Amino acid sequence: MAEKSGPPTRTAPGDTPADVAAGVRTPRRSDGPRVRPKNGLDRYFEISARRSTVTRELRGGLTTFFTMAYIVILNPIILSGTDITGGSLPFASIAAVTALIAGVMTILMGVVGRYPFAVAAGLGINAIVAVFAATQLTWPEIMGLVVLEGLLITVLVLTGFRRAVFEAIPPQLKTAIAVGIGFFLTIIGLADAGVIRPGSPLISFGVNGQLAGWPLLVFVVGLLLTSVLVVRRVKGALLIGIVASTLLAIVVEEIADIGVRVGADNPRGWALQLPRWPDEVISAPDLSLVGNFSLFGGFERIGVVAALLIVFSIMIADFFDTVGTVTAVGAEGDLLDEKGNLPKSQPVLLVDSLAAAAGGAGSVSSNTTYVESTAGVADGARTGLASVATGVLFLLAMFFTPLVQIVPSEAAAPALVIVGALMISQIRNLEWDDMSLVIPAFLTIALMPFTYSITNGIGAGVISYVLLRSVVGRRREVHPLMWVIAVLFLVYFALEPLQQLF
Repeated sequence: MAEKSGPPTRTAPGDTPADVAAGVRTPRRSDGPRVRPKNGLDRYFEISARRSTVTRELRGGLTTFFTMAYIVILNPIILSGTDITGGSLPFASIAAVTALIAGVMTILMGVVGRYPFAVAAGLGINAIVAVFAATQLTWPEIMGLVVLEGLLITVLVLTGFRRAVFEAIPPQLKTAIAVGIGFFLTIIGLADAGVIRPGSPLISFGVNGQLAGWPLLVFVVGLLLTSVLVVRRVKGALLIGIVASTLLAIVVEEIADIGVRVGADNPRGWALQLPRWPDEVISAPDLSLVGNFSLFGGFERIGVVAALLIVFSIMIADFFDTVGTVTAVGAEGDLLDEKGNLPKSQPVLLVDSLAAAAGGAGSVSSNTTYVESTAGVADGARTGLASVATGVLFLLAMFFTPLVQIVPSEAAAPALVIVGALMISQIRNLEWDDMSLVIPAFLTIALMPFTYSITNGIGAGVISYVLLRSVVGRRREVHPLMWVIAVLFLVYFALEPLQQLF
């Protein structure tokens, strides 16, 4: 669907774009007069050409890092369980290698892809990996399958198939994907802050239906402060909100000694990181997990067919998570063309596929493009220089892991909620007068937050789109690749009964 035309909102150098701050989506700007690059750095990253500045890029990279730095702690928690033989991965090494792979691949994304996309261990995918390790394979064996999955996606990129799939998805679904991810980010932010929690029948509000506890107060203050800064179009609004909330959290913890929330214990505690200044700021990283994988061990343990089904399930999740993330982040940064595609996307997709293999080789699960990149984009990032900044911070995090841990989830969550609001505003661009388009868009939007999976939302949208456009006589409007994707998703959703057969 073509977007309504109108004059773009002007932005002062270094400011967050006014249309983004106000939650208004304008069509992608035309190239207009050529902007003469100021130096080699500007020329390579096209900073001036994308109406950005070095300051905005560095600020955006910093914002992205702080909104996703939690993965350095959360990934070890998810992967620290025992495998089928009772073996486990050392917590400290998982944290260090998580930061290492994220840093290297994010820098590579910035230098090669030249877009503001950050890369790290994929949430959801790491949970799948942990389940297979606990029930069927050893850690080296499942990580070997992750490496194979990454190599397989790399082949699909080199053959042009992955880009073709990206471009085959219709504009209606691409817009729905961006909106769905906006809701998904909001749910993640609210869950990270403890505003919504598991309850009866499904979720509950805060603690016993109330916003009780100091950590929730920190989140609320951070959300209100960030909202005011965004509405007032203050430079670096999201980053200022994160830093201010973290400082408040440190003061609160120092006075009240709240502690961390663990399961049902201490429900009024901090969700993950403890905002307390560490005794040791610098620590030597343990990188012993790098290379600790068995490429074909999984095939020997459970058989070829069962191993291939695991590779397929991880690949589908990885493949379409990236499609959704690139679409959403690109739309937020006004980086997509008139068809909703990302120009020069091949290098981005290639680095993303290599990141999947690198994550397996480092025993920290598949790495993928992070939807939290939208936070940096909303704070002004438009080029790969922002990714370089984010990657450097991840590399530093290997040595400063104790310092990274002082930013609690409650301090970073407001940025995710605000970015979710900005992305959801694109919902007005959907076509609402054709139910064969409305239902696929709705399923895409609804299933992402409610199933906590970008892939599930895209799958439901693709299958219903192909079916409904066909039954209303619009079969010719369905790209041939959409039929292939729909069949793949049908197999993906039927994986559990298929695995029981082998």
